[in-house]
Amino acid sequence: MAPHRPAPSHHLAMYNFGLHVDEYESPAVQGFRLREAANFAAAQKAKGFVGRSGYAGVEGPESWGEQVFPRFIAASGFDSGPSSLSLWHDLESLMAFSYNGVHADALKHARHWNRKQSWPPLVLWWVDAGTRPKWADGVARLEHLHDKGPSPVAFTFKAAFDPSGGAVVIDRGRVRQLAEANARDQADLLAHVHSLKP
Repeated sequence: MAPHRPAPSHHLAMYNFGLHVDEYESPAVQGFRLREAANFAAAQKAKGFVGRSGYAGVEGPESWGEQVFPRFIAASGFDSGPSSLSLWHDLESLMAFSYNGVHADALKHARHWNRKQSWPPLVLWWVDAGTRPKWADGVARLEHLHDKGPSPVAFTFKAAFDPSGGAVVIDRGRVRQLAEANARDQADLLAHVHSLKP
């Protein structure tokens, strides 16, 4: 029987933002489109997943406020870009999902669909459990990370902080354990994405 883990007082928020090489419906971005539903499904099954924002006008979870975009979109020719906003129990559960399994397959091929960017690909911060961040919160944190570097306000896996603001080292052993558990639950999804074109 697994040891009891007390309910967390904080959840880890994650926001990411990028730009595609072409319009969302273009052939150049087909690999991303084909994998998008599988990535959402894999997150739903992942250990430590709390929830994610949906997108206004798109079937699925409700949007956490109006979707806005960071200033890096300016002069890109786009009025929107691929982005996500989600909540996790802790750093290890998000890392296990992000760099293994279905999502790792998407990262491997991302250079085909996404422009090279000069801003951080994602930003992390802590919120009180039960709080849902808004899209604007993620945008502000990403810009803060880009401008000022990692801090308890906005950080990365490489320079991470705990909810009290102290520097923290990610438990890589626990990441591996979570990734192995996720792999069992995502086997069907992983087989599906491996069959897709980049």
